[in-house]
Amino acid sequence: MDKNLIAVAMSGGVDSSVVAALLHSEDQPIVGMTMQLWNQQRMPELIPEGGATGRCCSLDDVYDARWVAESIGVPFYVVNFEDRFEEQVVKPFVDDYVSGRTPIPCTLCNNFIKFDQFLDMAAQAGAETIATGHYARIDFDEQSGRWRLLTGVDPSRDQSYFLFGLTQEQLSRTLFPLGHLQKSEVRELAQKLKVPVADKGESREICFVPNGDYAAFVETYLEQSGSGAPEAQGELVTTDGETLAQHEGVHRFTIGQRKGLGVATGSPLYVTEIQPAEKKVVVGEKKDLLRRKFEIDDINWISIAEPKEPIEADVKIRYKFAPARAVVRPIEGSSRAEVEFEQPQLSVTPGQAAVFYDRDVVVGGGWIV
Repeated sequence: MDKNLIAVAMSGGVDSSVVAALLHSEDQPIVGMTMQLWNQQRMPELIPEGGATGRCCSLDDVYDARWVAESIGVPFYVVNFEDRFEEQVVKPFVDDYVSGRTPIPCTLCNNFIKFDQFLDMAAQAGAETIATGHYARIDFDEQSGRWRLLTGVDPSRDQSYFLFGLTQEQLSRTLFPLGHLQKSEVRELAQKLKVPVADKGESREICFVPNGDYAAFVETYLEQSGSGAPEAQGELVTTDGETLAQHEGVHRFTIGQRKGLGVATGSPLYVTEIQPAEKKVVVGEKKDLLRRKFEIDDINWISIAEPKEPIEADVKIRYKFAPARAVVRPIEGSSRAEVEFEQPQLSVTPGQAAVFYDRDVVVGGGWIV
C-alpha cells in the first residue's frame, strides 16, 4: 500500500471534481474512483417524463467523473457497490418508512458505503487515504489523542450532520479538502483549474428515488421485491383520539408534516405522532409538536471518549435545524442517551439523527428513537 496515494471519490459533480483537480495540481498521487450504487433503470414506472433530474450517481455522472479524470490525466475506476448499497441503505430506508420513521439515507451511505466499503476498495487499489468533496473538516487533538470532526466553514454547505457515524479509523484515513472553503470559492477553483464540469448544477435529491415520491418508491420496491404492498389504510386521529379520516399508509407521513393530510379544518394541522402498530397517524396543533426530552440509540462518540456523566452541547435534530442547547445524559450499560433541551423544540422525529456540537466540533451523535 502506498501511504502517499489518495483515492478520490468522484461523483461527477463539481465538488469531488475540484478535489481531484486540486490534489493533482499539488502533485499529490491520486486515483479517481466512482461508486456505482443503484441501477437507475430500475422502476421505470417512477421515472418522470424527460428523465429524473437533480440526483447524484446517474450514468451521466459516471461519464462526467471519467471525463474529469481523463482531463487531468489520472487513473480512473468504477467500483460496483450495488448489492451492499441496497442491503445497507435502500432496504433500511423502506423499512423505516413502513415503521413510521423518517430515514436519512445519505448518513447510512456514509456509514456503510463511502467510508466503509470505499475505504476497503481504496486499500485494495494501494491507497492508504481517501478524499471526498464533503464540506467538513478533520483535525487531530494532541491532548485527547483523538481525531475530531469539525463543521465546514461555509454554514450553508456544512455536511457534518451526515457524518456523525465516522469512526476514529475512518477519520484518520480521510481528507476533506473543501472543508475550509466557501461554495463560491470552490466554483472559482473549478474555473481556475479548468474542471470540465465547472458549471454543472447541484444534486439534491435522493439518488434512488427518481421522482422524489418516497411513498411511491416504498410501495413499488416492496411489490417488486415480493414483499407485497405495505399495510395501507388506517386512521388519521386528533391528539384527543377523534377520528378525522382514513389514510393510505403510515409510510406517507412524517413528523411535522402539514400538507397532504387529506383533511380540511379551520386551523392548520400537523403530524405529531405515528403509531405504526395501530396504523394510526396523530395530528394536532403546532404546539403539540414541541418536545423537551427524547432518547437516542447507537451513539457514536467522535471527538471525546464516551462520557460517564451528562454533558452540555448544542444539539441538531435535522439537517436544516439550528442547533439548540441541551443536556445529553448517557444511559449506563447501553448505547443510548437521553437528550433534554433547555427549551422545547419542534418536530423531534424518530429515524432522524441528533448530533452534538461544541461550537464547531462534532462531539458525537445518535439516532432518535
